Amino acid sequence: MTTSLHQFISARLLRRARLRAGALLLCLTAALGFAGGGSAGIASASSTHASLPEIEREVMCVTCKIPLNVAQSPQADRERALIQGLIDHGSDAATIKHELVSQYGSAVLALPSDSGFDATAYIVPIVALIVLLILLAALLPRWRRRARVQARNRAPAPALGAADARRLQDDLDRFD
Repeated sequence: MTTSLHQFISARLLRRARLRAGALLLCLTAALGFAGGGSAGIASASSTHASLPEIEREVMCVTCKIPLNVAQSPQADRERALIQGLIDHGSDAATIKHELVSQYGSAVLALPSDSGFDATAYIVPIVALIVLLILLAALLPRWRRRARVQARNRAPAPALGAADARRLQDDLDRFD
């Protein structure tokens, strides 16, 4: 009887530890996401020196409406040539993107801008995550309380009769 009690306590402590570890991981992930600075951090990191593969991932083919690194069309080839020419002249990534926007419009950028209405593309997922975390924090204690009450009200498992215990032991011995 004491071993089952120890197993119950160990399982309960393990569940608590897993919940705490999951909550900590979620908090760290959220903190790192907020510390990243959104698209401004990406733009500043990529503006030091440009490469064609890097910029191809960040811009779109204006005719295909897909990222330039997977587009296979004459227009995509023209955009790649323009980008490579600007890289050869020593332009940084921000300058190249500005030149692409001035020539093709804002539809050439794969990421929306971080100002105006386009900022909702960044804000809505963050707000949704915060709302879900608040909802989870409000409902989790209720769910746990309900589970505890159901566990207390549950009838104990009936003990095996002598014949059933013998038959079970015979079956177990047969498979060993």
